[in-house]
Amino acid sequence: MKRLLSALMLAAALALCAAAPAGAAFGLEEFDVAVTNEDGSPATEAGTHPFQMRTSVFFNRLSPSVPDGEFKDGAFEQIVGLVATPTVVPQCETVDFLTALPGRNSQCPDATAVGYASSELDLITSYAPVYNLAPSPGMIAKLGFVAANTPVTIEVGLKHSYPYNGLAAVVNLPQTAGALASVVTLWGHPADPVHDPFRGNCVSNVQPEGAVQVIAPDFPEPPSYGDCPTSPSEVPFLTLPRACQGPLGTNYAIASWQNPGARLPNGEPNLADPAWVTGSALSQISITECAKLGFSPSIVAQPTSNSAESPSGLDFGLNVDDQGLTSALGRADSDIKKAVVTLPEGMSTNPSAAAGLDACSEAQLAAETPDSLPGQGCPQASKIGTVEVETPLLEQTIHGSIYVATPFANPVGSQLALYMVLQDPGLGIVVKQAIKVEPDPVTGRLTTVTENIPQLPFSHFTLRFREGARAPLTTPPGCGSYAAEAVLTPWAGGVPITTSSAFTIATGPAGGPCPSGIPPFKPGLTAGTINNAAAHYSPFYLRLTRNDGEGELTGFSVKLPPGLIGKLAGVSFCPEAAIAAARSRTGPEGGAEELATPSCPAGSEIGRTLAGAGVGPALTYVPGKVYLAGPYNGAALSIVAITAAKVGPFDLGTVVIRQALRVDPDSAEVTLDPAASDPLPHIIDGIPVHLRDVRAYVDRPNFTLNPTGCKPSITVATLFGSGLDSLSPADDATATATAPFQAADCAALPFKPKLQIRLKGGIKRGSFPALRAEVTYPKAPYANIARAQVALPHSEFLAQEHIRTICTRVQFAQGSVPGQNCPAGAIYGRARAITPLLDEPLEGPVFLRSSSNPLPDLVVALRSPKVNVNVVGRIDSIGDGRIRTTFTTVPDAPVARFVLEMQGGKKGLLVNSTNICRGKHLATANFTGHNGKAVRITPAVKAKCGKGKRGS
Repeated sequence: MKRLLSALMLAAALALCAAAPAGAAFGLEEFDVAVTNEDGSPATEAGTHPFQMRTSVFFNRLSPSVPDGEFKDGAFEQIVGLVATPTVVPQCETVDFLTALPGRNSQCPDATAVGYASSELDLITSYAPVYNLAPSPGMIAKLGFVAANTPVTIEVGLKHSYPYNGLAAVVNLPQTAGALASVVTLWGHPADPVHDPFRGNCVSNVQPEGAVQVIAPDFPEPPSYGDCPTSPSEVPFLTLPRACQGPLGTNYAIASWQNPGARLPNGEPNLADPAWVTGSALSQISITECAKLGFSPSIVAQPTSNSAESPSGLDFGLNVDDQGLTSALGRADSDIKKAVVTLPEGMSTNPSAAAGLDACSEAQLAAETPDSLPGQGCPQASKIGTVEVETPLLEQTIHGSIYVATPFANPVGSQLALYMVLQDPGLGIVVKQAIKVEPDPVTGRLTTVTENIPQLPFSHFTLRFREGARAPLTTPPGCGSYAAEAVLTPWAGGVPITTSSAFTIATGPAGGPCPSGIPPFKPGLTAGTINNAAAHYSPFYLRLTRNDGEGELTGFSVKLPPGLIGKLAGVSFCPEAAIAAARSRTGPEGGAEELATPSCPAGSEIGRTLAGAGVGPALTYVPGKVYLAGPYNGAALSIVAITAAKVGPFDLGTVVIRQALRVDPDSAEVTLDPAASDPLPHIIDGIPVHLRDVRAYVDRPNFTLNPTGCKPSITVATLFGSGLDSLSPADDATATATAPFQAADCAALPFKPKLQIRLKGGIKRGSFPALRAEVTYPKAPYANIARAQVALPHSEFLAQEHIRTICTRVQFAQGSVPGQNCPAGAIYGRARAITPLLDEPLEGPVFLRSSSNPLPDLVVALRSPKVNVNVVGRIDSIGDGRIRTTFTTVPDAPVARFVLEMQGGKKGLLVNSTNICRGKHLATANFTGHNGKAVRITPAVKAKCGKGKRGS
C-alpha cells in the first residue's frame, strides 16, 4: 500500500542556493515532470513501467547566474498513482554516501544507483549519480546525490492525507551559492544494462582522459567513464498509474533561508504559513489504454463462530495476484477504487457489542499519526478489529486498526460507519479510510461501501473483527452454507466484477444441535413483589427472558395475581401530546433528547424498565421509564414504556411501547392486553434488536398493593414469538409462562366490617320502603371482604310484582362499559364505593340481571373514569321466608365505605310485612375476609318513625 513516490521532485531539493539581493522574489520559473519511453516518447500506457522519469526544477533568477533567494526546504508531491518499489534496488548506507574516495563520487556501490542528477551551479553544469539510500526513520525511501561537493538528500514518504500519494522532501539544504536549476532522472528499471554508462561511479563531473561522453538528442547526459554493470533485477522500479486520467499534475511547496516556512507535526509543510511558495504543474502525462489492465481480485470471508445465532467476529480477506506489477515487461492490474461487500442475510449487527463501546470523532481520527500510541487518536474503546496490508512495494506488512466512527458525524454521514487506520512508525505511514455500513432497514442485512480507495497497490488485505461475547456481528439463525459477496470497481474503469466467498454454519447456538423447522419458543417468567406482606405496598418486579435460537419476542400480555393492584390516586396521566412527542423523537439525537427532557411528567411515572438485547452470553441493557396513561384502543387505562435507545455511541431515537391496561370488572384482576397494545420492536434503523431480557420495575412509592388473601396464585404471561420469517405472522408462536405468587401474614390482618341498614318511606304493612345499606371498614391495613351475605328481617319480603324489567346477560355485556346497553327500567338503585386506590369514588346503577337461579341477580355496577367493577349478588330466600342476597365473589380491593341505595315506592323491591316501627327488626350479615376470617353481625334495621314509635 505504500508508494514510494518516485522521489521525483527531489531534484528541486538539489538546487543549492546563492545569496540573493534583498527584496528578491523567491520561487520557481519552471517545474516539470516527464515520464518517457526509451525512444523519448511520453510513457502513457496504464500500468506499464516507463524507461525513465525526469523532474526539472528551475528557480527564478535575478541574473543568469544569480537566483532569487537561497533554497532551504522543499516538498514535491508525486503524481497520484505513480509508484516506486524501493526494495528492488540495494541500499547504500548514508555514512558511505557521505564519504567520498579519490576518483569516486562516494563509497556507495554502483548497484545502488537509481539514476543521475544534473545541477546548474553558477552557469556550470554539475553531474552526479542518484543513489538509493537507507531510509531515515519514519520514511519509506531516501535518495541522495552530490552537487558541487554538496550532499543533497531527498526523503521520500507518503502524504498523511488523501490521496496518500508520494511526497519527496528536501530539508535544510546547505546555503551553497549558485544553485539555479536541477534535473533529476530516475530509471524505470535501474538494472537495465542500457543504464550502465551512467551508473554510480561511471558518472563524473570531470571529463577523464580516454572517457567517452554520451550526449542525448535533447538533453546532455552525464560524462561517463564507461560501463558500470550490475546484477540484473526482474522487478522494475517505477510503475505508471492504473487509472486513465490526465493530464496529471503535481504540487510543490518551497521555502528559502531568508523566509523559512513552518512545518506540521508530521513534517509536511504548513501551508497556512505564507513563507511557503506553492504551485502546481501539469506533467503533460495522460494515462491511456486502461482497457488492457487486468482486474481479478478475490475475497475470503469467514465468521469466527460456526454456530447459528451467536456472537461472531469476521475474518475478511481481499487478495490481488498482480504479477504485472513486479514484471519488467508486464502490465500492472488496476487498483480497486470502490468495494461494496454484502454479508449474507441473517448476519447482522450484534447489539451486545454496544455496551462499553465508544466512537472515534473526526478530530480524534485526525490525531492519528504514524507513531501515535493507542488512545492518543481514536479511543481504544472504539476499536473493534485489526487490519493488515501486504504490498509488493515494501517488505513490511502494514498493520492497523478498525474503529467505530461517531454516528452521522463522519465523512460518509451514516449511522453506522467505520474508520480503518493503517500505521507504521518505521515507514512514517498513516492511511485513513472511512467505510460506510448500510443495514437493510427490513432484514438488517449488512452492506459495507468503501469508496475512493487510495491508488496504492496491495497483494493481501486482511480485516479481522474482534470475536467473543461482545463481537460486533451475529451469525445467521440456521445451519447451512452462506456466502458473502463483493462488487469491486476498478480505477481503470469498466464493468465492476462480483466475487463471493462461502462459509458454513455447522451447529446451533452455543454449539448445540442445528435448529430445524420453526424455532422453539420457551420463554421464562419471573415476577413478584419485593415485600409480599399482605395489604402492604411493595415494588413489583417482572422479568421475561428467552434463549438464543428461540423465536424473537414480538409481544406479551401479563395477568397479575388476584388482589395485586395499583393505587391510582395521586398519579396523573401522561398526556397524549407528550406521548406523541416521545414517538416523534427519532433520528440521531432523539434518545439524548428524551434523556435530557423526558416527554411525560414525573407525576405520571410509575416505574422503570431494563431491556437486554443481543446474542450470546453478554447483552446490552438499555433503561427506560414506565408511565400511566389514559384510554388506549378501547381500554380505560394504559401504560407507556418510553426508552431512550441510546447505548454506547449509538442513538436510535426514542422507542415508545404503549400497552392497554384492563381491569376485570368482575374480579378486579389487572391484565396487559396484547391485542390492544403496541408490538415489541424487532428491528430499529436496520439493527435487529434480538430482545432477550425484558425487566419491569413498578416501584413508585405506595403504588402496588399486595392482596389480603394468602392463597397461592400465579402471575401469568402470554408471550408471542416470531417463527422462521420474522416479518410474517403466519408462523408466529405463542407460549404461556407462569410465576408463583403468595402474600404472607394474612392472618395478622384485622377483619371487622360494620353494617348499617335503614329503610325510608312507608312504615306500614304493604308499604314499599327504600333501602340504604352502608358498609364501613376499620383503618387499613385490614383484610378485604371476599364474600358477603345479608338476610333482611321478617318484616321485609321481596315485592316480585315490582320486578318489571330485567337486563339480559347479553345486553349487560354489550358495549365498552358493562350495563350501558341495559334498559333503564332494569335499574333499581344506585351504589357508591370510596376506595383509597382512586381519587374519585366508584358509583353507578344497580341492575336486576337475568340469572340461572330462580330469581334475577342483583348487579352493582360501580363506575369511574379509570376502573369499572361489577359486584353480583344472588337473591333468594331462606327457610324462614326472609329475603337474602349473597355476594359470593367480592374483589380483593380496599374499600373505606360502601353505600347501596335501593328505590322505594312503586319501584321498590321490598314490601313491609308489618309495621316496621313496631318492635325490633334485625338483619343477619355474614362476612368472610380474603384472609379467611369470618364475622357475623345482626344489625338492627332502622326506619324513620313518629315520636315514640321509632324503629330500631
